Amino acid sequence: MKTKHLITAAVAALAIGTSAPAFAQEIVIGLNTVMSGVLKTVGETTVTAVDIAVDEINAKGGINGKKIKLVRFDTGSDPKQAATGTQKFASDDKALAIIGPFSSGEAAVAFPVGERLGIVEIPNAASTPGLTKGFSYAWRLTADEGTQFTRLIKTLQKKGIKTEKAEIIYASDERVSNISGTNFYPAIFKANNVAFGEPIGIQLKSFDVSAQVAQALERKPDVMAIASTPDAAGKVIKELRRQGFKGRVIGSQIFADPNALDLFGADANGMIIVAGFWWDRTDATRAFTKKFAELNATRNLPTKKIPHHTDAQAYDIVYLLKQAMEKAKVTGDESKLAAERTAIRDALNGISFTGITGDNTCFNADHDARLAGFVIEIKDQKWDLYDSWPADPSTCVK
Repeated sequence: MKTKHLITAAVAALAIGTSAPAFAQEIVIGLNTVMSGVLKTVGETTVTAVDIAVDEINAKGGINGKKIKLVRFDTGSDPKQAATGTQKFASDDKALAIIGPFSSGEAAVAFPVGERLGIVEIPNAASTPGLTKGFSYAWRLTADEGTQFTRLIKTLQKKGIKTEKAEIIYASDERVSNISGTNFYPAIFKANNVAFGEPIGIQLKSFDVSAQVAQALERKPDVMAIASTPDAAGKVIKELRRQGFKGRVIGSQIFADPNALDLFGADANGMIIVAGFWWDRTDATRAFTKKFAELNATRNLPTKKIPHHTDAQAYDIVYLLKQAMEKAKVTGDESKLAAERTAIRDALNGISFTGITGDNTCFNADHDARLAGFVIEIKDQKWDLYDSWPADPSTCVK
């Protein structure tokens, strides 16, 4: 009789288990990033930054009592693959939201896919102005290049650095570099009474840039503005110094990578750039930097000791999603997937977020974050904080 009761109880328990609604034990978030291709140098440590945030959150109980499950996709720096990654996260992995894609070119292709599928995407490096305009599921925790480069020029003029004449060299085969070099830099120079010549294009994989540099130096500029990722920028800087340029090399966020000093070498001394993150700003930024360096050392990335602003933004995106998901009371229940994805989008409206990139960060009507700017000078092959600009919250949606 006792055995019969045990069997009956077991059958009843099994029946309850199979008839009860499935309930997810994890919150799935997709990471659409670059771990290979032409953007590998600046993109590979996005994974480090996101892993740190996920581990911290999971160690403290996760999101609404559920641990984060991170699913990664490598776009190979290919915009078409970024769209594939968005489709995969939404349809196959049942993700609630997506970190990424990484670059402006990738985001421009992936945002329409995310909009159609109804899933939030927040890139950590896409900085082309107006990129999120017209989308309801696309958000951005990145300051645009135009805003940051304007801050840089105003700092130079405020500090009395000669900026009467400038030249522009840009990477023509990378979206944000191309747009910055042919559109934003010229417009900002013009608005600030800086004369400049016709922008000069190079290819990211160019081996010899001597002809382009010689062309720029013919006009005897006071400052040389570069719009490029670190690898190509390093080649231009070395060639500028080889050909005798003594003026300031300047640039916005595109190559503002503290880990690229090995590419620039002593030739970069005196260079002034602007970024959306300063690693030594607070105890929280210093703590993140310490964890970042330690984890990279275990991943065969020992030179990656100081976070790029894109790394800091990636870290903060995880916490921003946590805040929005908690506000939306998401469960991860697959049967509620579409509704909870939309609830995350709605929770981002009017949100105020504090992280390592800044305090009380808010978003404008186009879903662009209002972030601070940090103007950095390279002195003795080290980064030195030269000036800073507060975030402008005047256009934030409340």
